[in-house]
Amino acid sequence: MHITWKPVRDGADSHRATLPDSVFAFPKERKEPLTDAAHVRSAIARFGEVRGVNDAERAEAFENIKAAAGYFGVTLRATSWHDLVA
Repeated sequence: MHITWKPVRDGADSHRATLPDSVFAFPKERKEPLTDAAHVRSAIARFGEVRGVNDAERAEAFENIKAAAGYFGVTLRATSWHDLVA
């Protein structure tokens, strides 16, 4: 699975509609923006609540969250997306 997430400048201050798909954990659905540490923590907490996605999309979203967590200095204890839906 590849990472599609890319940081954006001033993303946390941008209106959601103006954000590029690449800033979302689930880019196709534009769900769970990863614009700052608080949003990364929220995406981790709400990961299991996202509906209408398949396992491949969850795996991609987990990789995106891992990348954003590393970038923003957020500790991610999960080692697989399965850990976030249990």
